[in-house]
Amino acid sequence: MSGVIEAAEPADDRAAYRSKLVLLLSLAGLINYADRQIIAILKPLIEHSVGWTDATYGTIVAAFQLATAISCLFVGEIVDRIGVKWANPLSVGSFSVISAAHALARTTAQFVIARTGLGVTEALAAPAIIKTVGECFAPERRARALGVIIASNSLGAILTPLIVPAVAVGVGWRTAFVVVGGIGIAWTVAWLLAMRGFKSSTMPKAVPKSGWHGRYAALLRQRRTWAILGAKALIDQVWWLLLFWTPDLLHRQFGLSVESMGVPLAAIYAAAIAGSVCGGWASSRLISGGMSILAGRYAVMMACAVIAMSLWGATDVHALWYVVALLAIGIVAHQGFSVNLFALITDVIEPNLVGTVTSLGALTGNLAGMAVVWLIGVHLSAGGHYAPFLIFAALSFPLALLCLRLLLPAPTRTCR
Repeated sequence: MSGVIEAAEPADDRAAYRSKLVLLLSLAGLINYADRQIIAILKPLIEHSVGWTDATYGTIVAAFQLATAISCLFVGEIVDRIGVKWANPLSVGSFSVISAAHALARTTAQFVIARTGLGVTEALAAPAIIKTVGECFAPERRARALGVIIASNSLGAILTPLIVPAVAVGVGWRTAFVVVGGIGIAWTVAWLLAMRGFKSSTMPKAVPKSGWHGRYAALLRQRRTWAILGAKALIDQVWWLLLFWTPDLLHRQFGLSVESMGVPLAAIYAAAIAGSVCGGWASSRLISGGMSILAGRYAVMMACAVIAMSLWGATDVHALWYVVALLAIGIVAHQGFSVNLFALITDVIEPNLVGTVTSLGALTGNLAGMAVVWLIGVHLSAGGHYAPFLIFAALSFPLALLCLRLLLPAPTRTCR
């Protein structure tokens, strides 16, 4: 027994239908990461206005991570019960309103409240997107679709440092939050109009009515659940480190201003797009060519684990564009690994539990991310540097792959 869920492709999974879903979910991912990253981009301006320290900023972003992590205990079941038609607009609409509300914050406590609200509402995003892809795409198409969708996150991370600083310098950082939030509200209206005729192929009533405790107890008895949770904890903390602290690293080490860091950050996150698309394409190509689903995913993740060693090299380089290049290579590896890990969830988890397991994985990933972003703030405030965290980031990928190989079924040579 391979342990892989061989779901048949839905009858209405036509090319135009798939393209519409990928476009909408890609736009949602772009908006999601713009909302997450904007506070890192505007840190120097808000810092000057409000009087933050590095430790204060670390606490604020850690509050976001903690709120997301706690919410992950509940949002997966919400997604599995209400279905993908309603889960996606609930996610984007709610976190967009909260993002715009950041403009009202005046004190550190108010920023903590705003980021906490953003964390709670954004927790819905990942299980909603992964469940949508798992439900509407065949196994050999999932990683490719996820690659495009996750690449949109990186596009948001590129556009944010290029556009937001200009808005903030021109009309104020508060207006920048309102603009980004307004775009998400417009997306919510567009989704509801576009998906009026959508009918889920796995109806919410298929979710077991065993109760919250029984549902999670059953999942946590399965090795495959722990494989996903362990791998997510290891690699997600790398993403949060790069998302929340790369702007500060460039500012601290090379003296870049908010305006001048746009191009280096855009270069790093452009590499993330390449990693997402290529990682998804590679495993889909291997599986379509006859390799088993698990073997195809593992092959790409192993290559990414090797490439991620570039993050270690970034600890001992003092030229701006060498550091940018090494971080870019590392983020290529992260995205290629992450795309295949998300696809793996849809491969090995029952369809009516995909949202729940995805949110549990997000829980462990956010807890790990929360710990790292907080520890970096404390470490830097005490006079430390980034090297220990970048070294651990480089080692996280082979450790994640080892976790998967030990706890998931062994791959067979072919999928037939």
